[in-house]
Amino acid sequence: MSVEHGKRVLEIEARAIANLIDRLDHRFSQAVDVLFACTGKVVVSGMGKSGLIGQKIAATLASTGTPAFFLHPAEGIHGDLGMLARHDTMIALSNSGETEEVLKLLPFVKRLNIPVIALTGKALSTLAKNCDVLLDVSVSEEACPMGLAPTASTTATLAMGDALAIALLQKRGLSEEDFAQFHPGGTLGRRLLLRVKDLMHHGPAIPRVAQTATVHESILEMTSKHLGMTTVLDQTGHLVGVITDGDLRRCLEKGLDISTMRADTLMSRSPRTISHDALAARAVQVMEEFSITSLVVLDGHDSVVGVLHLHDLLKSGIV
Repeated sequence: MSVEHGKRVLEIEARAIANLIDRLDHRFSQAVDVLFACTGKVVVSGMGKSGLIGQKIAATLASTGTPAFFLHPAEGIHGDLGMLARHDTMIALSNSGETEEVLKLLPFVKRLNIPVIALTGKALSTLAKNCDVLLDVSVSEEACPMGLAPTASTTATLAMGDALAIALLQKRGLSEEDFAQFHPGGTLGRRLLLRVKDLMHHGPAIPRVAQTATVHESILEMTSKHLGMTTVLDQTGHLVGVITDGDLRRCLEKGLDISTMRADTLMSRSPRTISHDALAARAVQVMEEFSITSLVVLDGHDSVVGVLHLHDLLKSGIV
């Protein structure tokens, strides 16, 4: 029975989110425009479970390029209203639209001429009548069998908050690099901040041979640099190919006499390369796409400046 109860909850909450889709209209666009035009902070406020959802919405906004913080409405009316200032924008959360502590914020907010975006389930509530933009997050039923514990309603409010944050992110044109500045720590920070040049083998550590080198010389270079490959360069120092362990194995499997071969006859032409300034996460994508374990790194002038191996990405925590 527990599984059935769990499925019922998920179905109800999934419907609550799905029903929001058809309600998105000009008011949603207006809310995004108000947030985009805000030159101060976005202040999110709500009581109880709505307050917890509000904290998540504020955090999502802040992490996607919109300065935002959460104001507890009860603490606000007991001394924390100094956190509000002109040019701010408020997102007020209340499923009933009648939460006393939230409503008590409104006179002060109005005096500062702060626009209010309301996320409420009651379109005729006091909050709905006193906001600048109304977003309907009503649900037909709560997942709680008694209809008491906020469940589907808080899920719908959270989803609407995410929709606002991502629409605003796209309106701002936030790039991966911009996003990285807000997430410098942990795995996410490493994926968004580490670049190929931070991890690549460079200088004398780059395996390289001339295209006229013997296969024996190429194997010695590969062995000494411990990367399982070597770049092959022409007389001007430009990349013309690479030789990998796989190239050697394939020649031996064909019964070819590699002792008489030169590097340019054994090498793979048009090797996969990547810019030294590319994100390391992009290198992972390229390696996965082409099932390879190393990339030749080029600078802005297509000169070889490094080699990046899958092991380097593993050690850095990118993979």
